[in-house]
Parts: sequence; structure tokens; C-alpha cells
Amino acid sequence: MSNLFYQTKSPRPMLDRADGIYMWDKNGKRYIDGSSGAMVSNLGHSDPAVLTAMRAQMDKSTFGYRLHFQTESSEDLARKTAALAPDGLNKVFFVSGGSEAVESTLKLARQYVLMQGQPQRFKVISRYPSYHGCTLGALALTGYATMSAPFDPMMQRMPKIPAPRAYLDGRDMDDPSTGLHYANMLEAMILQEGPNTVMAFIVEPVGGASTGALVPPAGYMPRIREICTQYGVLLIHDEVMTGGGRTGRFFGAEHWGTVPDLIAISKGFGAGYVPLGAMIARDDLVDAVMEGGGFMHGFTYAGNPLACAAGAAVLDQIAKRDLVGNAERMGFLLQERLQGLMQRYSLIGDVRGKGLLMAFELMADRATKAPLIPSLNAHSRLVDIAYDNGLIIYSRRTRGGTSGDHFLVCPPLITTEAQLNEITELLDLSLSQFMAELPAQVG
Repeated sequence: MSNLFYQTKSPRPMLDRADGIYMWDKNGKRYIDGSSGAMVSNLGHSDPAVLTAMRAQMDKSTFGYRLHFQTESSEDLARKTAALAPDGLNKVFFVSGGSEAVESTLKLARQYVLMQGQPQRFKVISRYPSYHGCTLGALALTGYATMSAPFDPMMQRMPKIPAPRAYLDGRDMDDPSTGLHYANMLEAMILQEGPNTVMAFIVEPVGGASTGALVPPAGYMPRIREICTQYGVLLIHDEVMTGGGRTGRFFGAEHWGTVPDLIAISKGFGAGYVPLGAMIARDDLVDAVMEGGGFMHGFTYAGNPLACAAGAAVLDQIAKRDLVGNAERMGFLLQERLQGLMQRYSLIGDVRGKGLLMAFELMADRATKAPLIPSLNAHSRLVDIAYDNGLIIYSRRTRGGTSGDHFLVCPPLITTEAQLNEITELLDLSLSQFMAELPAQVG
């Protein structure tokens, strides 16, 4: 009997050790970490250089409260983070995870508009579906009904626009008019809510768990930037999942050359070695807030020296080993392999993503995009089959948490072509077993 509880009662074996992209349970069974945990372990497990850096920091100090001391490791990581960020975003605020990073962007944005004499601005527009975190502030932005509905009475509801799911709407995602179609929904929502009440718009450059590696259509990201600038709305990039090189660029938005006002980053930023995340902000936003009395926000472990030492070592290894480039190269190969499986399995209705943030979606009918009936629980059943076969993948309901089934295949950025072949073989085996279980009229 365990004293722990998490989301479900699904039994899992005891973890023994992990190395590279592999993990072993106490019985000696090996698993391929085909999802990098929850898209976290970008550097793989037990990287010697990161562990060495952590040991060196532990010999010096493991904690120094941010209001009592500056630390070399936090200053070092802040410099390295700012150097990777777009021009003008040089201010870094450390946190312990993605929800904290998103929450921090909201509070800094609110304090900034107050300093600008615009107290009526408080609304943050997001998309549906979307996921931005589990704290009440971040959850209010999340468009995923099953996660947010129980807590609706406790939150300030925020306006949402449709995510640009061109593949479901039958639109050509390579046509710039498609991007404008979805982006202009933001302008319409700003006008509907009242431009003087809208504080920010938050967007994942490439969709995460809620939309399954959704890539925006041509023209979408630049147009979003234009609209935010036009109406004085702060643009927040949620790079919690896309940041750290996973998409083949260090920040996912680099694919479109768009620059936000605020960035939330976590997951691959610390690569799972310690809880770590950050808010990266435009200089003038921070300057205004600090001159107005300071940032009324913070966490006990913000800037923890051990976490920052690990994070700096992760960034060093990403650069030294060209893991951003490897993510791009292996991403093309992974996409080819998933498309090959799509040719073999009629239930795969879409393959999408960037770099090693890839996904495939199961559908009852490719032509109509009809999802499998929810009672099949395909999103959980295929994950369990793959797990039994020694492959870890990640799934969610595609359409707001109530129906649809997509699966994220996001191995660590150190993955080789031979390891991609291993992943593909186990995924092929798992899909065939899943198909064999389906009712005849579905399979």
C-alpha cells in the first residue's frame, strides 16, 4: 500500500534507474522514454555533465533565499537564458515549474498595466483547446473542460478564441489566408471584450498536450503579433513545452520570427534534473514595475542555487552537443516514420508537429475527421499497450478533453536514428495490438 496519490489509480512499477532515453523498473524491464516523461527530459536521463555540475554546487550550497543572497549559479543561468531570448527580453525570474512561470507572466503583466495607469485592463485571452497550468490563474486560461470545470466557481473566467485547427476545419494550413482567418479571431474578441479591458493574449507557438503538437498555419503568428501591438495587448508565449530546443529551435516561436513581450519556460529548460522554470520579460516591463515599488510576487525556491546550476549545465550541453539541431534532424525522420504508420493504419487521421514535438491523432474516419467513440478510451488504452511493450508515449483527449485521441511522441533530444527505429517498431506493434482489440465495425 502506498501513501502517495496522484491523478488516477493506474498501477505502475517501481523505477530503478534511468540512462539516456531508457528507464528500468525494479524487475529489470526496460522502457524507452518516448515522451521524455511529460515532454521534460530533453537531455535524457543521468547526463554525467549535469550530475557533475549539481555535485559541485551541492558542495557549496543547496539553498540561499533570494532576498538574502545573490548566487553565482542563478546569475549565470540568467545570463545564459537572456542570451538565448529575443532582443529586448533580458529580464529573468526563476520559478519551479510551468504553472508558476505562466502565473508569473500574468502577475507581471497586471502590475505593468497598473503602472501605465490602465487598471481596467485585466482580461487575458487564450485559446480553446489549450493548457497553461493547474494553478487557478493559469487554469482560468486553460481551455480543457475536464480539467477546469470543477474549479469554475473559484476562478475569474477569461475569454477564449478557437485554436487554429485547420486540419479539422478542412482548411489549407499552408495558405496565408488560413492563418489570417484564425488570427483575426483575436482581433474580433478584443473588440468584443473592449480593447481597454484586454491585458494580454497567451499562446503556445506549437500546441502542447491539449492540441497534440498543433502547428499554426502560415501567417498566424506574425498576424497575432500585429494585432497585439495595434491594441496595446501584451503577447505572452507559453514555451513551457516548446522551449529548450524541442521543436528544432531553442524557442518554438523562432520558426516564425515573432517576438513576444513575455515568455514562460520550464520542462526541458531544467530537463527533469530539478524543478525549474522561468519567466523572461521585456526590459521596460520589469523596469516600470520595479520603479513602481517592486514585483509583488515570488516563490520560496525561486533562483534556488542547485536548480540553477543544473539548468546552466543543461543549457551548456544543449549547445555543446547541438541538440537543437539534432531535434530538427531527428524530427524530420520521426515525422516520416509516423507518416509511414499512417499509411498502414487507417485509424491514424493526422500526423503533425515540429522537431521532436510530434503527435498523431486517431480518427474513425479520415475524410470526415470523426473521432473514435469516447467509450473506447483509445487515448488511454493505446498508452497502456505501448507501456506493456516497453514504450512510453503521452496522450490526451483532442477536442477539449471530451473526445478525440492524440498521442505525443517526443523522445529526448539526444535520440539517434537507430533509437527512432526502436520507437517506431514498438509503436507499430502496439498499434497492431490495439487494432486487434477494436470492435469489427470500428477496426
